[in-house]
Amino acid sequence: MLILAATPIGNLSDASVRLVEALQSAEHIAAEDTRTLIQLAKALKIRIEAKLYSLHEHNESARLEKLVEIAQDADLLVVSDAGMPTVSDPGFLLVRECVAAGVEVISIPGPSAVLAALAVSGLPTDRFCFEGFLPRKSGERKRVFENLKQETRTMIFFEAPHRIEDSIADAISVLGAGRKATVSRELTKKFEHTERGTLEDLLAWAKTSPKGEMVFIIAGASPESFDLAELGARALALKAQGLSLKEAATEIANITGMSKSGIYEQALLLKP
Repeated sequence: MLILAATPIGNLSDASVRLVEALQSAEHIAAEDTRTLIQLAKALKIRIEAKLYSLHEHNESARLEKLVEIAQDADLLVVSDAGMPTVSDPGFLLVRECVAAGVEVISIPGPSAVLAALAVSGLPTDRFCFEGFLPRKSGERKRVFENLKQETRTMIFFEAPHRIEDSIADAISVLGAGRKATVSRELTKKFEHTERGTLEDLLAWAKTSPKGEMVFIIAGASPESFDLAELGARALALKAQGLSLKEAATEIANITGMSKSGIYEQALLLKP
């Protein structure tokens, strides 16, 4: 079987008993960086006897066939440098191929920067979306924010410390300075900190050059911020793609929280 195991994202005490047992007993381990895995084993004071295979974004496609064959005959443990494999880390392609090959896939849950940051954010947690790492270039980041401008769920991003100021500024240019947001840094470590406020507040904080890997969370749009005419136009655009107008209105209403009938009626008014 294929076993996906979460590793600590900062605090070694978060290593689960199941993870330690799996590392000690595994015969085959695929790791994002085998050197990082060896360092983790030393820190946990355990010995790894498994045969190690590197599995990172640059070689995952080339390694698939061999690793699937291993998983068909024996247990293959997969770990990333931190957190759960496949979540903004290598592993998805391997999981997909193993599922297609009939290999059982299970997980050993553990620390998650996404959920830890969301839980302490103070922003709504009932509905959220994870968008991974923001693009490096400003224009591409702004397009991401434009596409999410009417997203009502809480939005979660990963960002590097040297780009966090620019990313917040780009978010302000698209979403407005008053949108609620948070940035969590150094999660589970000694100097863990979460900065909360509006995007404008966070921009001022980001100018102090905070360090550490960061999780950037932005509150979703409130229904009051939507332009009904714009939603009607979106419904017509979906209709042009093959949906019925009622289906299009329902889909947009589910995303925005706006009235389905209001969107439908507005689309009828805009219909050529």
